[in-house]
Parts: sequence; C-alpha cells; structure tokens
Amino acid sequence: MDHPLIDLINARIEAAEKDGAFDNLEGAGRPLPPCDDPENAVMNRILKDNGAVPEVVALSRELARLREELRETGDRSRRRQIIADLSMTEARLELARKRG
Repeated sequence: MDHPLIDLINARIEAAEKDGAFDNLEGAGRPLPPCDDPENAVMNRILKDNGAVPEVVALSRELARLREELRETGDRSRRRQIIADLSMTEARLELARKRG
C-alpha cells in the first residue's frame, strides 16, 4: 500500500533534483555499503545510531555497574539495596538468555 502522501513526496523529490539539492552529496557515485539484512537495514541503523543494544548486553552492563557500586559502597543499607538490585537483574538476565 502506498503512502497517502506519495504524490507530494515524489513532487518534492523531483523539485529538489531539478534545483540541484542532490548534486554534491557525500559518497555520490560510490556503491552503497553491503547489507546483510536489507529488510531491517533502516531500523538497525536507527537502533545502532542511538546506542541500542540487545537486552542481554544491557543487563550484563547493569550487573557490572552494580557489582562495582557494591565494591565501592560502605553504607550497609545501600549495600542491601544493591544486593537486591543485583538479584533482580541476574534473574532478568537469565530470563532474557532463555528467550534467546
């Protein structure tokens, strides 16, 4: 199904081409980089550009951060909270690994 504004979009692109808006683009004339997953290429690029990582990676990083905070914290009540957070994060990591 075409976008409802496809005619307007095409007209704007044609007008920009005529005005030379695309004449000096970086990489002009060079082939596009290889793409392993063309159907999801745009989504993957947006995720990568915004620092998105798989859930397992994010949870592993959080575990490392919590362990470091635990090593550096002397306050007993804060240590108890960190240990509880560690336990919850470890459980979430295990579930994420099982999901694949």
